[in-house]
Amino acid sequence: MSVDTNHYLQTESLGKLMRKYAFPCVISMLVAALYNIVDQIFIANASYLGSYGNAANTVVFPMTVVAIAIAVMIGDGCCTFVSIRLGNRKTDDAANGVGNAVVSVVAVSLILTAVYLLFQEPILKMFGANVNEETFRLSKEYFFWITLGIPFYMFGQALNPIIRSDGSPRFAMATLVMGAAFNIIFDPVCIYVLKWGMMGAAIATIGGQILSAVMAALYLFRMKATPLNKSCFRFQPGLVRQILTLGFASFLSQFSIVLSMAATINMAVKYGAMDSVFGQAEYAQIPTAIAGIVSKFFQIIISISAGLAAGCIPIAGYNIGAKRNDRVLGLMKRLMACEALLGLVSSVIFLLFPSQLMLIFGSENESIYYTQFAVWFIRGQLCLLPLACLNKGSFIFLQSLGKAKESSVLSVAREFVFGVGFALLLPMIWGLYALPFFMPAADTVTFIAVAVVLLRIKKELENPATGKEGAL
Repeated sequence: MSVDTNHYLQTESLGKLMRKYAFPCVISMLVAALYNIVDQIFIANASYLGSYGNAANTVVFPMTVVAIAIAVMIGDGCCTFVSIRLGNRKTDDAANGVGNAVVSVVAVSLILTAVYLLFQEPILKMFGANVNEETFRLSKEYFFWITLGIPFYMFGQALNPIIRSDGSPRFAMATLVMGAAFNIIFDPVCIYVLKWGMMGAAIATIGGQILSAVMAALYLFRMKATPLNKSCFRFQPGLVRQILTLGFASFLSQFSIVLSMAATINMAVKYGAMDSVFGQAEYAQIPTAIAGIVSKFFQIIISISAGLAAGCIPIAGYNIGAKRNDRVLGLMKRLMACEALLGLVSSVIFLLFPSQLMLIFGSENESIYYTQFAVWFIRGQLCLLPLACLNKGSFIFLQSLGKAKESSVLSVAREFVFGVGFALLLPMIWGLYALPFFMPAADTVTFIAVAVVLLRIKKELENPATGKEGAL
Protein backbone atom coordinates (compact mmCIF):
# COMPACT_ATOMS: atom_id res chain seq x y z
CA MET A 1 0.00 0.00 0.00
CA SER A 2 1.24 3.49 -0.83
CA VAL A 3 2.29 5.91 1.89
CA ASP A 4 -0.18 8.76 2.53
CA THR A 5 1.97 11.64 1.30
CA ASN A 6 -0.90 14.14 1.54
CA HIS A 7 -1.63 13.83 5.28
CA TYR A 8 -0.31 17.37 5.84
CA LEU A 9 -3.52 18.64 4.20
CA GLN A 10 -5.23 17.70 7.48
CA THR A 11 -2.69 19.27 9.80
CA GLU A 12 -0.94 22.26 8.20
CA SER A 13 -2.36 25.79 8.66
CA LEU A 14 -5.07 26.73 6.18
CA GLY A 15 -3.38 29.99 5.24
CA LYS A 16 -0.17 28.20 4.33
CA LEU A 17 -2.02 25.53 2.38
CA MET A 18 -3.95 28.14 0.40
CA ARG A 19 -0.72 29.89 -0.53
CA LYS A 20 0.87 26.60 -1.53
CA TYR A 21 -2.03 25.35 -3.66
CA ALA A 22 -4.00 28.43 -4.74
CA PHE A 23 -1.09 30.53 -6.07
CA PRO A 24 0.19 27.90 -8.54
CA CYS A 25 -3.39 27.14 -9.53
CA VAL A 26 -4.12 30.83 -10.20
CA ILE A 27 -1.02 31.02 -12.39
CA SER A 28 -2.10 27.85 -14.21
CA MET A 29 -5.59 29.19 -14.86
CA LEU A 30 -4.23 32.55 -16.00
CA VAL A 31 -1.81 30.90 -18.37
CA ALA A 32 -4.63 28.80 -19.84
CA ALA A 33 -6.64 31.97 -20.45
CA LEU A 34 -3.65 33.86 -21.81
CA TYR A 35 -3.10 31.51 -24.75
CA ASN A 36 -5.92 33.11 -26.71
CA ILE A 37 -5.47 36.56 -25.17
CA VAL A 38 -1.80 36.74 -26.14
CA ASP A 39 -2.72 35.79 -29.70
CA GLN A 40 -5.30 38.58 -29.78
CA ILE A 41 -2.88 41.20 -28.46
CA PHE A 42 -0.30 40.45 -31.15
CA ILE A 43 -2.98 40.14 -33.83
CA ALA A 44 -4.53 43.48 -32.83
CA ASN A 45 -1.19 45.26 -33.10
CA ALA A 46 -0.39 43.84 -36.54
CA SER A 47 -1.41 46.55 -39.03
CA TYR A 48 -2.29 43.99 -41.70
CA LEU A 49 -4.77 42.20 -39.38
CA GLY A 50 -6.24 44.83 -37.01
CA SER A 51 -9.91 44.69 -36.01
CA TYR A 52 -10.61 42.06 -38.70
CA GLY A 53 -8.09 39.74 -37.04
CA ASN A 54 -9.53 40.67 -33.65
CA ALA A 55 -13.02 39.72 -34.80
CA ALA A 56 -11.72 36.43 -36.25
CA ASN A 57 -9.99 35.60 -32.97
CA THR A 58 -13.22 36.38 -31.10
CA VAL A 59 -15.20 34.04 -33.36
CA VAL A 60 -12.80 31.11 -32.83
CA PHE A 61 -12.39 31.63 -29.07
CA PRO A 62 -15.63 29.83 -28.08
CA MET A 63 -14.44 26.66 -29.82
CA THR A 64 -11.30 26.60 -27.69
CA VAL A 65 -13.53 27.11 -24.64
CA VAL A 66 -15.54 24.01 -25.57
CA ALA A 67 -12.28 22.05 -25.55
CA ILE A 68 -11.17 23.38 -22.18
CA ALA A 69 -14.67 22.87 -20.74
CA ILE A 70 -14.48 19.15 -21.44
CA ALA A 71 -10.87 18.99 -20.26
CA VAL A 72 -11.52 20.69 -16.92
CA MET A 73 -14.63 18.56 -16.35
CA ILE A 74 -12.42 15.49 -16.53
CA GLY A 75 -9.48 17.08 -14.70
CA ASP A 76 -11.35 18.84 -11.89
CA GLY A 77 -13.67 15.86 -11.44
CA CYS A 78 -10.68 13.56 -11.14
CA CYS A 79 -8.94 16.01 -8.77
CA THR A 80 -11.97 16.01 -6.44
CA PHE A 81 -12.36 12.23 -6.70
CA VAL A 82 -8.70 11.60 -5.94
CA SER A 83 -8.58 14.08 -3.05
CA ILE A 84 -11.61 12.56 -1.30
CA ARG A 85 -10.33 9.01 -1.85
CA LEU A 86 -6.91 9.90 -0.45
CA GLY A 87 -8.62 11.44 2.59
CA ASN A 88 -10.46 8.12 3.00
CA ARG A 89 -7.11 6.25 2.60
CA LYS A 90 -8.36 4.54 -0.60
CA THR A 91 -5.22 4.95 -2.68
CA ASP A 92 -6.00 2.24 -5.24
CA ASP A 93 -9.35 3.86 -6.11
CA ALA A 94 -7.57 7.20 -6.53
CA ALA A 95 -5.01 5.69 -8.93
CA ASN A 96 -7.74 4.04 -11.02
CA GLY A 97 -9.47 7.42 -11.22
CA VAL A 98 -6.34 9.03 -12.66
CA GLY A 99 -5.88 6.27 -15.25
CA ASN A 100 -9.48 6.48 -16.43
CA ALA A 101 -9.32 10.27 -16.62
CA VAL A 102 -6.26 10.06 -18.90
CA VAL A 103 -7.95 7.55 -21.21
CA SER A 104 -11.12 9.64 -21.34
CA VAL A 105 -9.45 12.94 -22.23
CA VAL A 106 -7.38 11.36 -25.02
CA ALA A 107 -10.44 9.74 -26.60
CA VAL A 108 -12.69 12.78 -26.35
CA SER A 109 -10.03 15.19 -27.66
CA LEU A 110 -9.58 13.16 -30.84
CA ILE A 111 -13.34 13.06 -31.42
CA LEU A 112 -13.67 16.82 -30.92
CA THR A 113 -10.80 17.48 -33.34
CA ALA A 114 -12.53 15.40 -36.02
CA VAL A 115 -15.82 17.26 -35.49
CA TYR A 116 -14.12 20.65 -35.83
CA LEU A 117 -12.34 19.65 -39.03
CA LEU A 118 -15.47 18.21 -40.61
CA PHE A 119 -17.87 21.04 -39.72
CA GLN A 120 -15.59 24.07 -39.80
CA GLU A 121 -17.69 26.50 -41.85
CA PRO A 122 -21.09 25.84 -40.22
CA ILE A 123 -19.52 26.24 -36.78
CA LEU A 124 -17.85 29.53 -37.71
CA LYS A 125 -21.07 30.93 -39.20
CA MET A 126 -22.89 29.99 -36.00
CA PHE A 127 -20.59 32.37 -34.12
CA GLY A 128 -20.91 35.29 -36.51
CA ALA A 129 -17.80 34.83 -38.67
CA ASN A 130 -19.69 35.89 -41.79
CA VAL A 131 -20.14 39.47 -40.55
CA ASN A 132 -17.98 40.37 -43.56
CA GLU A 133 -15.76 38.56 -46.07
CA GLU A 134 -12.37 39.39 -44.53
CA THR A 135 -13.40 38.31 -41.02
CA PHE A 136 -14.70 35.01 -42.41
CA ARG A 137 -11.46 34.35 -44.33
CA LEU A 138 -9.27 35.02 -41.30
CA SER A 139 -11.54 32.97 -39.04
CA LYS A 140 -11.23 29.92 -41.29
CA GLU A 141 -7.46 30.21 -41.38
CA TYR A 142 -7.09 30.56 -37.60
CA PHE A 143 -9.63 27.86 -36.75
CA PHE A 144 -8.06 25.21 -38.97
CA TRP A 145 -4.64 25.49 -37.34
CA ILE A 146 -5.97 25.87 -33.79
CA THR A 147 -8.00 22.67 -34.30
CA LEU A 148 -4.83 20.68 -34.93
CA GLY A 149 -3.61 21.51 -31.42
CA ILE A 150 -6.84 20.54 -29.63
CA PRO A 151 -5.65 17.07 -28.42
CA PHE A 152 -2.50 18.56 -26.86
CA TYR A 153 -4.42 21.49 -25.37
CA MET A 154 -7.05 19.27 -23.74
CA PHE A 155 -4.51 16.77 -22.43
CA GLY A 156 -2.41 19.45 -20.75
CA GLN A 157 -5.44 21.19 -19.24
CA ALA A 158 -6.96 17.96 -17.89
CA LEU A 159 -3.70 16.73 -16.38
CA ASN A 160 -3.08 20.03 -14.58
CA PRO A 161 -5.59 19.55 -11.71
CA ILE A 162 -4.71 15.86 -11.53
CA ILE A 163 -1.07 16.75 -10.91
CA ARG A 164 -2.21 19.20 -8.20
CA SER A 165 -4.21 16.44 -6.51
CA ASP A 166 -1.02 14.38 -6.39
CA GLY A 167 0.58 17.08 -4.23
CA SER A 168 2.61 18.86 -6.95
CA PRO A 169 0.92 22.23 -7.57
CA ARG A 170 4.19 23.91 -8.57
CA PHE A 171 4.93 21.36 -11.29
CA ALA A 172 1.34 21.67 -12.51
CA MET A 173 1.92 25.41 -12.80
CA ALA A 174 5.26 24.92 -14.55
CA THR A 175 3.73 22.76 -17.31
CA LEU A 176 1.45 25.59 -18.40
CA VAL A 177 3.91 28.43 -17.78
CA MET A 178 6.49 26.82 -20.07
CA GLY A 179 3.92 26.43 -22.81
CA ALA A 180 2.75 30.02 -22.45
CA ALA A 181 6.34 31.29 -22.54
CA PHE A 182 6.84 29.44 -25.82
CA ASN A 183 3.70 31.06 -27.22
CA ILE A 184 4.70 34.57 -26.12
CA ILE A 185 8.17 34.22 -27.65
CA PHE A 186 7.07 32.81 -30.99
CA ASP A 187 3.87 34.83 -31.53
CA PRO A 188 5.72 38.03 -32.57
CA VAL A 189 8.19 36.01 -34.64
CA CYS A 190 5.42 34.28 -36.59
CA ILE A 191 3.16 37.35 -36.93
CA TYR A 192 5.59 40.26 -37.36
CA VAL A 193 8.78 38.70 -38.73
CA LEU A 194 7.53 35.80 -40.84
CA LYS A 195 4.21 37.55 -41.66
CA TRP A 196 2.26 34.32 -41.26
CA GLY A 197 -0.83 36.16 -39.99
CA MET A 198 -3.53 34.12 -38.27
CA MET A 199 -1.72 30.89 -39.14
CA GLY A 200 1.39 32.16 -37.36
CA ALA A 201 -0.56 33.03 -34.20
CA ALA A 202 -2.07 29.55 -34.19
CA ILE A 203 1.25 27.77 -34.80
CA ALA A 204 2.90 29.57 -31.88
CA THR A 205 -0.04 28.54 -29.69
CA ILE A 206 0.09 24.90 -30.78
CA GLY A 207 3.82 24.74 -30.04
CA GLY A 208 3.22 25.87 -26.48
CA GLN A 209 0.37 23.39 -26.02
CA ILE A 210 2.53 20.50 -27.20
CA LEU A 211 5.28 21.45 -24.73
CA SER A 212 2.78 21.57 -21.83
CA ALA A 213 1.23 18.24 -22.81
CA VAL A 214 4.61 16.48 -23.00
CA MET A 215 5.63 17.75 -19.55
CA ALA A 216 2.31 16.61 -18.07
CA ALA A 217 2.61 13.17 -19.72
CA LEU A 218 6.09 12.68 -18.27
CA TYR A 219 4.77 13.39 -14.77
CA LEU A 220 2.46 10.37 -15.00
CA PHE A 221 5.54 8.15 -14.65
CA ARG A 222 6.44 9.67 -11.25
CA MET A 223 3.11 10.08 -9.45
CA LYS A 224 3.67 10.21 -5.68
CA ALA A 225 0.34 9.79 -3.86
CA THR A 226 -1.25 7.74 -6.66
CA PRO A 227 1.45 5.66 -8.44
CA LEU A 228 0.07 4.16 -11.63
CA ASN A 229 0.29 0.75 -13.30
CA LYS A 230 -1.22 -0.71 -16.47
CA SER A 231 -4.40 -1.83 -14.72
CA CYS A 232 -5.21 1.77 -13.79
CA PHE A 233 -5.83 2.55 -17.46
CA ARG A 234 -8.47 -0.17 -17.87
CA PHE A 235 -11.65 1.70 -18.79
CA GLN A 236 -14.32 1.57 -16.06
CA PRO A 237 -17.57 3.29 -17.16
CA GLY A 238 -18.92 3.57 -13.60
CA LEU A 239 -15.76 5.25 -12.39
CA VAL A 240 -15.73 7.67 -15.32
CA ARG A 241 -19.35 8.61 -14.55
CA GLN A 242 -18.36 9.49 -10.97
CA ILE A 243 -15.51 11.68 -12.20
CA LEU A 244 -17.66 13.46 -14.78
CA THR A 245 -20.41 14.07 -12.21
CA LEU A 246 -17.94 15.69 -9.82
CA GLY A 247 -16.51 17.81 -12.62
CA PHE A 248 -19.80 18.73 -14.28
CA ALA A 249 -19.97 22.16 -12.62
CA SER A 250 -16.55 23.00 -14.07
CA PHE A 251 -17.83 21.99 -17.49
CA LEU A 252 -20.91 24.18 -17.12
CA SER A 253 -18.94 27.20 -15.96
CA GLN A 254 -16.70 26.98 -19.02
CA PHE A 255 -19.23 25.82 -21.60
CA SER A 256 -21.59 28.59 -20.58
CA ILE A 257 -18.98 31.03 -21.91
CA VAL A 258 -19.58 29.50 -25.33
CA LEU A 259 -23.34 30.03 -25.19
CA SER A 260 -22.94 33.47 -23.65
CA MET A 261 -20.46 34.52 -26.34
CA ALA A 262 -22.66 33.04 -29.07
CA ALA A 263 -25.59 35.09 -27.77
CA THR A 264 -23.43 38.21 -27.29
CA ILE A 265 -21.78 38.04 -30.71
CA ASN A 266 -25.02 37.36 -32.53
CA MET A 267 -26.76 40.20 -30.70
CA ALA A 268 -23.79 42.47 -31.47
CA VAL A 269 -24.05 41.58 -35.16
CA LYS A 270 -27.84 41.88 -35.28
CA TYR A 271 -28.24 45.15 -33.38
CA GLY A 272 -24.96 46.56 -34.67
CA ALA A 273 -26.42 46.33 -38.18
CA MET A 274 -29.29 48.57 -36.99
CA ASP A 275 -26.92 51.19 -35.60
CA SER A 276 -26.20 54.31 -37.68
CA VAL A 277 -22.42 53.81 -37.30
CA PHE A 278 -21.90 50.06 -37.06
CA GLY A 279 -24.42 49.44 -39.80
CA GLN A 280 -21.75 50.73 -42.23
CA ALA A 281 -19.61 47.98 -43.82
CA GLU A 282 -16.26 49.44 -42.72
CA TYR A 283 -17.32 49.44 -39.05
CA ALA A 284 -19.47 46.28 -38.98
CA GLN A 285 -16.82 44.12 -37.28
CA ILE A 286 -16.25 46.53 -34.36
CA PRO A 287 -19.02 45.32 -31.99
CA THR A 288 -17.89 41.71 -32.50
CA ALA A 289 -14.24 42.60 -31.88
CA ILE A 290 -15.06 44.65 -28.75
CA ALA A 291 -17.33 41.95 -27.31
CA GLY A 292 -14.47 39.47 -27.73
CA ILE A 293 -11.85 41.73 -26.16
CA VAL A 294 -13.99 42.53 -23.12
CA SER A 295 -14.72 38.83 -22.68
CA LYS A 296 -10.93 38.33 -22.50
CA PHE A 297 -10.65 40.92 -19.72
CA PHE A 298 -13.40 39.07 -17.88
CA GLN A 299 -11.66 35.77 -18.57
CA ILE A 300 -8.49 37.02 -16.89
CA ILE A 301 -10.31 37.96 -13.68
CA ILE A 302 -12.53 34.90 -13.62
CA SER A 303 -9.45 32.71 -14.20
CA ILE A 304 -7.90 34.13 -11.04
CA SER A 305 -11.20 33.57 -9.23
CA ALA A 306 -11.44 29.99 -10.48
CA GLY A 307 -7.78 29.41 -9.65
CA LEU A 308 -8.29 30.49 -6.04
CA ALA A 309 -11.21 28.08 -5.68
CA ALA A 310 -9.74 25.20 -7.70
CA GLY A 311 -6.55 25.43 -5.64
CA CYS A 312 -8.69 24.64 -2.60
CA ILE A 313 -10.14 21.43 -4.11
CA PRO A 314 -7.40 19.08 -2.82
CA ILE A 315 -7.50 20.75 0.62
CA ALA A 316 -11.28 20.69 0.97
CA GLY A 317 -11.69 17.24 -0.58
CA TYR A 318 -9.07 15.63 1.65
CA ASN A 319 -10.53 17.18 4.82
CA ILE A 320 -14.07 16.20 3.85
CA GLY A 321 -12.82 12.65 3.45
CA ALA A 322 -11.06 12.88 6.82
CA LYS A 323 -14.21 14.33 8.53
CA ARG A 324 -12.50 17.63 9.40
CA ASN A 325 -15.46 19.92 8.79
CA ASP A 326 -13.96 22.61 11.01
CA ARG A 327 -11.08 23.05 8.60
CA VAL A 328 -13.40 23.01 5.58
CA LEU A 329 -15.49 25.82 7.11
CA GLY A 330 -12.39 27.89 7.83
CA LEU A 331 -11.22 27.35 4.26
CA MET A 332 -14.59 28.46 2.87
CA LYS A 333 -14.52 31.73 4.85
CA ARG A 334 -10.99 32.55 3.69
CA LEU A 335 -11.81 31.74 0.08
CA MET A 336 -14.94 33.91 -0.03
CA ALA A 337 -13.02 36.87 1.47
CA CYS A 338 -10.33 36.53 -1.23
CA GLU A 339 -12.95 36.29 -4.01
CA ALA A 340 -14.75 39.44 -2.85
CA LEU A 341 -11.49 41.41 -2.62
CA LEU A 342 -10.38 40.27 -6.09
CA GLY A 343 -13.66 41.34 -7.64
CA LEU A 344 -13.69 44.72 -5.92
CA VAL A 345 -10.16 45.67 -6.98
CA SER A 346 -10.79 44.46 -10.54
CA SER A 347 -14.02 46.44 -10.99
CA VAL A 348 -12.36 49.63 -9.75
CA ILE A 349 -9.55 49.22 -12.29
CA PHE A 350 -11.92 48.58 -15.22
CA LEU A 351 -14.21 51.46 -14.29
CA LEU A 352 -11.36 53.95 -13.95
CA PHE A 353 -9.02 52.95 -16.81
CA PRO A 354 -11.00 51.48 -19.74
CA SER A 355 -9.30 53.58 -22.45
CA GLN A 356 -5.81 52.76 -21.19
CA LEU A 357 -6.60 49.05 -21.12
CA MET A 358 -7.85 49.12 -24.70
CA LEU A 359 -4.45 50.40 -25.85
CA ILE A 360 -3.15 46.87 -25.22
CA PHE A 361 -5.36 45.70 -28.07
CA GLY A 362 -4.24 48.32 -30.57
CA SER A 363 -7.05 50.84 -30.16
CA GLU A 364 -4.79 53.68 -31.29
CA ASN A 365 -4.92 52.19 -34.81
CA GLU A 366 -8.74 52.20 -34.89
CA SER A 367 -11.51 54.77 -35.31
CA ILE A 368 -12.99 56.87 -32.51
CA TYR A 369 -16.13 54.71 -32.68
CA TYR A 370 -14.03 51.70 -31.70
CA THR A 371 -12.71 53.35 -28.54
CA GLN A 372 -16.02 54.91 -27.49
CA PHE A 373 -17.91 51.63 -27.80
CA ALA A 374 -15.13 49.78 -25.99
CA VAL A 375 -15.24 52.14 -22.98
CA TRP A 376 -19.02 51.72 -22.71
CA PHE A 377 -18.80 47.92 -23.03
CA ILE A 378 -16.01 47.54 -20.45
CA ARG A 379 -17.74 49.68 -17.83
CA GLY A 380 -21.12 48.05 -18.40
CA GLN A 381 -20.01 44.41 -18.41
CA LEU A 382 -17.34 44.54 -15.67
CA CYS A 383 -18.93 46.82 -13.06
CA LEU A 384 -20.03 44.04 -10.65
CA LEU A 385 -17.07 41.66 -10.64
CA PRO A 386 -17.23 41.10 -6.84
CA LEU A 387 -20.48 39.17 -7.34
CA ALA A 388 -19.10 37.35 -10.40
CA CYS A 389 -16.04 36.19 -8.42
CA LEU A 390 -18.08 35.12 -5.39
CA ASN A 391 -20.41 33.14 -7.63
CA LYS A 392 -17.59 31.42 -9.50
CA GLY A 393 -15.68 30.59 -6.32
CA SER A 394 -18.81 29.16 -4.73
CA PHE A 395 -19.59 26.87 -7.69
CA ILE A 396 -16.12 25.33 -7.57
CA PHE A 397 -15.92 25.11 -3.77
CA LEU A 398 -19.26 23.29 -3.58
CA GLN A 399 -17.91 20.89 -6.18
CA SER A 400 -14.85 20.20 -3.99
CA LEU A 401 -17.17 19.20 -1.13
CA GLY A 402 -18.82 16.59 -3.33
CA LYS A 403 -21.93 18.81 -3.62
CA ALA A 404 -22.21 18.20 -7.36
CA LYS A 405 -25.98 18.75 -7.49
CA GLU A 406 -25.95 22.16 -5.76
CA SER A 407 -22.94 23.29 -7.77
CA SER A 408 -24.47 22.20 -11.07
CA VAL A 409 -27.88 23.76 -10.41
CA LEU A 410 -26.35 27.12 -9.48
CA SER A 411 -24.03 26.98 -12.50
CA VAL A 412 -26.90 26.23 -14.86
CA ALA A 413 -28.93 29.09 -13.39
CA ARG A 414 -26.10 31.62 -13.73
CA GLU A 415 -24.54 30.58 -16.97
CA PHE A 416 -27.43 29.30 -19.06
CA VAL A 417 -30.68 30.73 -17.69
CA PHE A 418 -29.57 34.19 -16.57
CA GLY A 419 -26.34 34.63 -18.55
CA VAL A 420 -27.71 33.72 -21.97
CA GLY A 421 -31.24 34.91 -21.14
CA PHE A 422 -30.23 38.46 -20.25
CA ALA A 423 -27.81 38.65 -23.21
CA LEU A 424 -30.75 37.95 -25.52
CA LEU A 425 -33.36 39.99 -23.66
CA LEU A 426 -31.69 43.30 -22.85
CA PRO A 427 -30.77 44.36 -26.43
CA MET A 428 -34.27 43.37 -27.58
CA ILE A 429 -35.67 45.97 -25.17
CA TRP A 430 -33.02 48.72 -25.15
CA GLY A 431 -30.82 48.02 -28.18
CA LEU A 432 -27.10 47.45 -28.77
CA TYR A 433 -25.86 49.62 -25.91
CA ALA A 434 -27.78 47.58 -23.32
CA LEU A 435 -25.92 44.39 -24.31
CA PRO A 436 -22.96 44.59 -21.86
CA PHE A 437 -25.26 44.84 -18.83
CA PHE A 438 -26.37 41.21 -19.18
CA MET A 439 -23.47 40.08 -17.01
CA PRO A 440 -24.01 42.24 -13.89
CA ALA A 441 -27.75 41.48 -14.12
CA ALA A 442 -27.09 37.71 -14.22
CA ASP A 443 -24.58 37.83 -11.35
CA THR A 444 -26.89 39.86 -9.12
CA VAL A 445 -29.78 37.42 -9.43
CA THR A 446 -27.51 34.39 -9.05
CA PHE A 447 -25.78 35.70 -5.93
CA ILE A 448 -29.05 35.68 -4.01
CA ALA A 449 -29.34 31.92 -4.55
CA VAL A 450 -25.62 31.38 -3.87
CA ALA A 451 -25.86 33.17 -0.51
CA VAL A 452 -28.75 30.93 0.57
CA VAL A 453 -26.83 27.76 -0.34
CA LEU A 454 -23.62 28.90 1.37
CA LEU A 455 -25.48 29.66 4.60
CA ARG A 456 -26.97 26.16 4.54
CA ILE A 457 -23.56 24.60 3.91
CA LYS A 458 -22.12 26.65 6.79
CA LYS A 459 -24.73 25.20 9.17
CA GLU A 460 -23.97 21.67 7.97
CA LEU A 461 -20.25 22.13 8.56
CA GLU A 462 -20.86 23.55 12.04
CA ASN A 463 -22.89 20.51 13.02
CA PRO A 464 -20.63 18.23 15.15
CA ALA A 465 -22.63 15.19 14.02
CA THR A 466 -21.29 15.54 10.45
CA GLY A 467 -17.60 15.86 11.21
CA LYS A 468 -14.83 16.01 13.77
CA GLU A 469 -14.31 19.28 15.57
CA GLY A 470 -10.78 20.50 16.01
CA ALA A 471 -8.48 23.48 15.98
CA LEU A 472 -8.00 25.32 12.70
